[in-house]
Amino acid sequence: MTAVHHFLEVDDLAPSALEDLLAKAAAWKSSPAAVPHALSGQGVAMLFEKPSARTRSSTEMAVHTLDGHPIYIRGEEVGIDTRETAEDVTRTLASYCTLIAARVFDHHLLERMVAVSPVPIVNLLSDRAHPCQVLADLLTLREDLGSLEGRRLAYVGDGNNVAASLAFAAALCGLELTVASPSGYELDDDVVDRARNLGGTIELVVDPHEAVKGADAVYTDVWTSMGQEEETQQRKVAFAGYCVDDDLMATAGDQAVFLHCLPAHRGEEVSESVLEGPQSVVWRQAENRMHGVRALFTILVGADG
Repeated sequence: MTAVHHFLEVDDLAPSALEDLLAKAAAWKSSPAAVPHALSGQGVAMLFEKPSARTRSSTEMAVHTLDGHPIYIRGEEVGIDTRETAEDVTRTLASYCTLIAARVFDHHLLERMVAVSPVPIVNLLSDRAHPCQVLADLLTLREDLGSLEGRRLAYVGDGNNVAASLAFAAALCGLELTVASPSGYELDDDVVDRARNLGGTIELVVDPHEAVKGADAVYTDVWTSMGQEEETQQRKVAFAGYCVDDDLMATAGDQAVFLHCLPAHRGEEVSESVLEGPQSVVWRQAENRMHGVRALFTILVGADG
């Protein structure tokens, strides 16, 4: 087994490793019989502080198809920092499992786990990043656009964890990224600086029509993420005019595909007609969650394939 390598954000992978991961994911998607038994007889601990649909299902199936055993653990079952510390939970799970994957509220918790873990830690979502989602996004874009170098991605909405991971992923792949957000909801400056330091081309604008004009792909996410429910009404006011609807997709052009990490709030950040329309690739994007994380796990355990 190779040295421990954790995956808390997309740029924990070098560009060449990310390219290798996407190639593996695409190959195994088209030829399921070629998927290696990379986790044969091994366990993967899946710790969920937040509920999930796609993340849990895709990760469990990824482990299963690699011939491993997924162990689903709810946050209240281990009581991190109430029943026992995050460090103690991590050491215990690592004594049984080859990988620990966690969906958490606070990104710092993942960093604490990394500090003591002898096995790789994978971020299934935190308040700062959603890197496994972005693996699926890149795989989907490759399927539709071919090479991503020089292509343009427009993200419309909140500068949240998904937008941050997209910024880093775009930089690693040569995608040009434009993010349209209302004032006060932009990507953090440190995210923009980090993406640019990776070589990324990223532009922040206010007008969503300006952002999407001529884009190869248009991406959005919910206006109010889990844990922000008390801000729902305030955000609906702030994001008025940021719905990806038929008019906005017409500005983008017929060549543009539409992506959403789901769950979607029809009539808020996206119209029903766009979500269910011919330019939408969101269901294949959701499917690709499994293919992306499966390839990631093989790389983290040093498996050939």
